[in-house]
Amino acid sequence: MAKVLLGGCCCGSVSFSVMDDFRRFYFCYCEQCRKLTGSAHAANLFTAPDNITWLSGQDKLKRYDHPTRAFSKVFCSECGSGLPFLIKNQKYLIVPAGSLHDEPSKTVDAQIFCEEQLEWHKSGVTAPKRNGFG
Repeated sequence: MAKVLLGGCCCGSVSFSVMDDFRRFYFCYCEQCRKLTGSAHAANLFTAPDNITWLSGQDKLKRYDHPTRAFSKVFCSECGSGLPFLIKNQKYLIVPAGSLHDEPSKTVDAQIFCEEQLEWHKSGVTAPKRNGFG
């Protein structure tokens, strides 16, 4: 049986649990995912639509659906952290990997839309590694 994973936002207003039962795990470098995350890529886990229990803060959820394209984002209205959401066709629940407090057992299946990966990210993954700002 899959274990329960906990997750939530940065400020603690929203919390949820999901079963560690993910069908896909993608790093996506497309422009939309970069814009929605404010980062080099999105790290999204795909699971069954009903694989979530909201524990607190459901009233703090804010949803953005692009008016003409098939992408969305749900986030905490207090701190802006990305949170799980049901895609428009309701086929999958997308769980931003960074919203989990626990490590999922699923490993990354693929890096997608790699032709849109930015050069600063490609060079950044080979930059020196440090344990802090120093």
